[in-house]
Amino acid sequence: MSKHNLVQTKILTPPSLQLQLAKWAEEKKTVVFTNGCFDILHRGHVDYLAKAADLGDVLIIGVNTDASVSRLKGPHRPIQDEQSRLQILASLGFVDGVILFDEPTPLNLIQLVQPDVLVKGSDYQPADIVGYEIVMAKGGDVKTIDFIPGFSTSAIEKKIKQS
Repeated sequence: MSKHNLVQTKILTPPSLQLQLAKWAEEKKTVVFTNGCFDILHRGHVDYLAKAADLGDVLIIGVNTDASVSRLKGPHRPIQDEQSRLQILASLGFVDGVILFDEPTPLNLIQLVQPDVLVKGSDYQPADIVGYEIVMAKGGDVKTIDFIPGFSTSAIEKKIKQS
């Protein structure tokens, strides 16, 4: 399989995600889930995602659609379209799957994935993370990861505007 095709196979739809989840369950893989906009992929994102991947065998990323990014961040966002964001994330070697979601939160996606580990940034308290109850009820774990200070899409956007 070409590297391009490998990247494309990581971009999932709900049906292909269900097939992958069944395969990973059969292989007794620990599934880690996180989500976000990932508008301009930067060092902070890569560090966060690599640390999330270290918490299990499989990392799945729920990615906000363009419409949901605009609702969350304002009409000037996203900077990169959803297909670009999916392909960039899927190209990371430690990422096993990426999937879009359009709802205000990834709750429906978390219900579908039923991750063993749910991860968000340390700006959240674990009990406040969407999906906490689902993961804890199945005996999973909810973790937070510290961000690298100064690395955010908003900071990069501000720096670009100042130059």
